[in-house]
Amino acid sequence: MNSGMGIDRLISRLPSAPLGRLLGLSLGLADFYHHRIVRRNLAFAYPEHSAAERRRLAWRVFQNYGINLVEFFQMRFVRREDVVRRLRLIGFEHVVSALRQRRGMIAVSGHLGSWEVGMQVMPCVLGVKLTGVAKKFKSRIVESQVHAARTRFGNEILYKKDALADMTRVLRGGGVLGLLVDMARRQDGVEIEFFGKRATATPAAAMLALRCRCPVVPMLCAREADGSLSVHAEPALEMLRTKDLRADLIENTQRITDAVERMVRRYPEQWFWLMKRWKDHYPQLYE
Repeated sequence: MNSGMGIDRLISRLPSAPLGRLLGLSLGLADFYHHRIVRRNLAFAYPEHSAAERRRLAWRVFQNYGINLVEFFQMRFVRREDVVRRLRLIGFEHVVSALRQRRGMIAVSGHLGSWEVGMQVMPCVLGVKLTGVAKKFKSRIVESQVHAARTRFGNEILYKKDALADMTRVLRGGGVLGLLVDMARRQDGVEIEFFGKRATATPAAAMLALRCRCPVVPMLCAREADGSLSVHAEPALEMLRTKDLRADLIENTQRITDAVERMVRRYPEQWFWLMKRWKDHYPQLYE
């Protein structure tokens, strides 16, 4: 084994959990701006929790974020068999059923658990390419490294700007499209509820599902206490189809958002509470 391969194996085997927790705690202490956003989001979403409970949860959120950063860094160095060995599949009969329809499939998820590693379940375990949709980083160096990690096992990435035609092409070709649908999107967004509060969400998944008549399968990759990663799949969501397209988009986007919320409530410490999720309707929350 040459020295380069030896370094790669060393990096891939670093203990991501303790290193990530330490990194996350450091970020939580140093980044007061995002720490305040996390605390305010948690108070808004969980008013029934005590301040002490929310404080403990906030620190767990930062620890999970740190673990994600370490795991994503390691993605450039792990082997396919390393990914397969770490992932545990739950409910994947729903994915297999959707793929057998040969109408394309939309995998909807959020910034939850180890979402970057979870994207690799399709090519590494099922041998099926996933096309993810992402926002391009401003730094070319950062973008190059992130893109290489995301695509090293055969996945592809589309960039959000003017990507609707390409997303449609993927689905009509029978491919799998991966969408993270939990970001606030004022532009072209529709109003929905998230944690019982008004929010906006992109209707892209709902629009594509109606246009391409393909199944929409909720998926998440959660980190378990023993360090393993469980990739959960739920039954395909029923998409409402009437003569009122806008009403259908709103209702179906709500159904998709509800699926993400169910995931977040199961693993609240693993969601990305660092974003201003409710800023469109409650801007005072972040002042």
